[in-house]
Amino acid sequence: MIAPTKPDLVTVNIDGKEIAVPKGTNVIEAARLVGVDVPHYCYHPKLTIVGNCRMCLIEMGMPAVDPATKTPILDPATGKPKINWIPRPQIGCGTNVSPGLHIRTQSPLVKDCREGVMEFLLINHPLDCPICDQAGECKLQEQATGYGRGYSRFVEQKNVKPKRTQLGPRVTLDDERCILCSRCIRFTKEIVKDDVLGFIDRGSHSTLTCYPGKQLANNYSLNTVDICPVGALTSTDFRFKMRVWFLKQTNSIDTESSVGANTVVWSREGTIYRITPRQNDGVNDTWMADSGRERYKQVRAAGRLTTVKVNGNDSSPQIAVNAALHFCKDGGVAVVGSGRSSVEEQWVTKKLADALKATTHLVSRVGPGDGLLVSADRNPNVRGALVTGLIATLPTAKLASLAAAIDAGQIKTVVSVGEDLADAGLTAAQLAKVTIVYLGTHANATSAAAKVVLPTLTVFEKSGTLVNQQFRIQKFTKAVPAPAGATDDLVVLAKLATAAGATVPAAELAAVWKAIATEVPALSTITYANLPETGLLLDATPWAALPFVEGESLHFKPAK
Repeated sequence: MIAPTKPDLVTVNIDGKEIAVPKGTNVIEAARLVGVDVPHYCYHPKLTIVGNCRMCLIEMGMPAVDPATKTPILDPATGKPKINWIPRPQIGCGTNVSPGLHIRTQSPLVKDCREGVMEFLLINHPLDCPICDQAGECKLQEQATGYGRGYSRFVEQKNVKPKRTQLGPRVTLDDERCILCSRCIRFTKEIVKDDVLGFIDRGSHSTLTCYPGKQLANNYSLNTVDICPVGALTSTDFRFKMRVWFLKQTNSIDTESSVGANTVVWSREGTIYRITPRQNDGVNDTWMADSGRERYKQVRAAGRLTTVKVNGNDSSPQIAVNAALHFCKDGGVAVVGSGRSSVEEQWVTKKLADALKATTHLVSRVGPGDGLLVSADRNPNVRGALVTGLIATLPTAKLASLAAAIDAGQIKTVVSVGEDLADAGLTAAQLAKVTIVYLGTHANATSAAAKVVLPTLTVFEKSGTLVNQQFRIQKFTKAVPAPAGATDDLVVLAKLATAAGATVPAAELAAVWKAIATEVPALSTITYANLPETGLLLDATPWAALPFVEGESLHFKPAK
């Protein structure tokens, strides 16, 4: 293996502290390494530099040298190299470190500059923090506390700008709050390549708007809300629904495709209010698709299954498990696993299939990929099924082989783990020929035809791991409690597998992982508890020849 190239380090001095950082590091990022926060609004590490807001003004200097001999000039008072300070403050965002650079971030001049910038930014800003969605996570609020003068010299009338402007189907603009940082403009232009936003008019009358005839309607529009440092851009869906400081944050994974974007689920008292991206530079940088943010609505969507059924009648989980095994006792069983199940669930599903001597199947979901964070593979965990051995080859969109086996009378019972068999190509006549045991979250044609129905959980109501298109295993965590009547998939599968004669540990992640580590070579050194929040890359060599639909792994690259 080739050793990674070591970065070219340079030494800089920040507020009297020496630090070695990679050459070319932005001053704001270098200051963070020594615990110094340089306030800013327009700067974003994933976007180009524009220097709009001037909030990051700092003092900079370089060691003085003799023009003729190039030898350092020493300060006679201290004996240390004399520093020639630039007379005027400089923007930190537009400066990269160089050898010997000295930086002051807390001097009286810097403090006075920041107070002046804040005063200008607040001249026309409305005093509506009590009703602003951004309150509690607003950078303007935070910096006003640290650098606001505490009084106002402004006696004129504030400029009135448009409020409640619909920039697109999911983003609402309050232009009076906009501080013209241009983050949203750069994001749509540089990251999504959908150049629809711009400023019009001049001075304090400048206004953010869409180009004539266009809307902010791309599938990444809500990222502009995430990076807006104030409350100018708001999510139409989340607007005025909940204060952010009341919400619990839970790390999760976007399950709409195999990209596996890292997310944060925001909930309160068992109700999810929004989903936002979580930074993982190896997968999704700091972004996610709008379509993934709406997936929490499935938790309370119509048709949610909450009652165990046996032969159409209400039943208990244990009676349903016994009934399911009774239907499977004569053989001729097929188990349809899911590319949306977790690694742990897929491993137990394989145990169940082996105990029943069943054929195993998986349903493929393929749609157009956007080249960004929605891949062509719309299953989040096909690779997990490969790693655990649930399948040996890539799945197909239609269960043609299962349909043929049913027509031939070879299959009498089908255990479906969260898959609607009708969507996967089985006809109503074929469903009627077999006994169906269905584990799932929502009613569909399969649940309607099933003899046994076992309600299970959405990804927001349980914990586990998924393997994305990079063969990176990542974990998600339970965000909200399950509805009454629904049971964790892992618990249901473990009961079925145990009743069928398989040796399965208690349906608890730590116990399951101990067993997985002993049986799955690719996961032998991993435990759920020690899995980093950014995940771990697995060795994909055994599956390198398989023709995955995505082709090359997709994720954002930092702007140059």
